[in-house]
Amino acid sequence: MAAKGPLRLGTEAPTFVADSSKGKIDFKEFAADSWVVFFSHPQDYTPVCTTELGAFAKLEPEFTKRGVKLLGLSADSTERHEGWIKDIAEVTGGQVNFPIIADYDRTVANLYDMIDYQDPTNIDHKALPLTIRSVFFIDPKRTIRTIISYPASTGRNASEVLRVVDSLQAGDKYKIATPIDWLPGQDVIVANSVKDPEAKELFPNFRTIKPYLRYTALPQA
Repeated sequence: MAAKGPLRLGTEAPTFVADSSKGKIDFKEFAADSWVVFFSHPQDYTPVCTTELGAFAKLEPEFTKRGVKLLGLSADSTERHEGWIKDIAEVTGGQVNFPIIADYDRTVANLYDMIDYQDPTNIDHKALPLTIRSVFFIDPKRTIRTIISYPASTGRNASEVLRVVDSLQAGDKYKIATPIDWLPGQDVIVANSVKDPEAKELFPNFRTIKPYLRYTALPQA
C-alpha cells in the first residue's frame, strides 16, 4: 500500500505485506490492536546494528508488558537474517524473537521514508540505497505517534525508546505531559488544556510553579 502523503505525527501508518525472519508479515494483522515500535537498520552483519538488535532483544519483555510489539527491518534477505540473529545472540547475549522485515528491494523503506539521503555512498552491492535508523511509534489505532530518525553512524538508545512508550501511554491515560528527562515514577506536568478547577479534581496535590507549569504525581494504579 502506498503512503498517501508525508508520514507525520497523527497520520495513519501504511500497511504492507513483506517477508521476515518469522515468515510473511501482514502489517495490519501483525499490529492488530497493539502498540508497535517499528525500527529500521541499514544492513545485516554490521557492527552498530548488531549492538542495537541485541539491546532491543533484551528489553523485549519490558515492551511486551506494555502491550508493545517490536518489528525490525533490514535491507537483506531472510536467509541472511537467520545467520545474523545467531551472531547477535553470540555477541550481545540477546536472543531476537521479534520479526525482522527482509526489505531487500526497499519497498517498505520507501513506504516509510527510511532511505538514507544524507550519505549517497550508503548503498548495497545492488547499488540500492540503505536505510537510516528510523523508529516509528504506532498506537493501537495504527496512528503514528512519534518518529525518531538517526543516521546510519549513530546507534540508538533502546531505553529511550521504552521511555517514549511510557510517556505516550501515560499521556493517553491521564491529562498530562512529561518533562525533560522524565522517567516512570517521577512527577509529570498537568496538561495546559486542564484548568485549575479540573486539575484539583484530577490531581488534588498538584503544585504550581508558574501558571503554565504545574507538577503532579500520577495517581496510583
